[in-house]
Amino acid sequence: MTLRGVTRLSSYPGLMPLTVEIWSDVVCPWCYLGKRRFEAALERFEHRDEVTVLWRSFELDPEASRDVVGTAAERLAGKFGMSLERALQLHAEMEERAAAEGLEYHLGETKGGNSFDAHRMIHLAATYGHQAAAQERFFRAYFTEGESIGVWDTLVRLVGEVGVDEAEAREALRLNRFAEEVREDEALAQQFGIQGVPFFVFDRRYGLSGAQPAETMLAALERAWAEAVNMQA
Repeated sequence: MTLRGVTRLSSYPGLMPLTVEIWSDVVCPWCYLGKRRFEAALERFEHRDEVTVLWRSFELDPEASRDVVGTAAERLAGKFGMSLERALQLHAEMEERAAAEGLEYHLGETKGGNSFDAHRMIHLAATYGHQAAAQERFFRAYFTEGESIGVWDTLVRLVGEVGVDEAEAREALRLNRFAEEVREDEALAQQFGIQGVPFFVFDRRYGLSGAQPAETMLAALERAWAEAVNMQA
């Protein structure tokens, strides 16, 4: 069976449960969209209770400052050398795609900013067992609520909402905790040849790039599961 967009990474002898690693950035609109489509696929997957999902860090713009100037459309136009009208059109199209997946985007209100500290907080949340909740909370804060994702006070409040001790979060930010974990995720992405996100890795066997339709993600889950079962039989 050939799956469009699926790349074989290795014949890694994965162990049950099936592990799916997802590289993403909290300021990536396609990543939030891909998250919803993957969740829809997972809901339809027969063995969904035996799937472990791990979120991996990726920075679309590691050099971004914590605070940026200009509107979101102006930043997009400047980055890609397009007109402001074209940038606004692209925002409108993305908001329509998001709405089709049940997401509410307000791209004109997004603040931009560096996402490195947000990734560190997601790693902290993982130690509480709240990694997925933190990932979702940061996505919604950025794309729906217009929060400044590079501001420490905002990050502390957001992870506090998903069950992380706020004092510990602030101390982790101050001491640069989990920076190494973020860099390890990014180094692993380089090893796999990941150049853009979202990128889904199924049991270290297959890689799926982009916010593919739920049907494609479901087929990748089924393929990785079948191969894992065959190798362990």
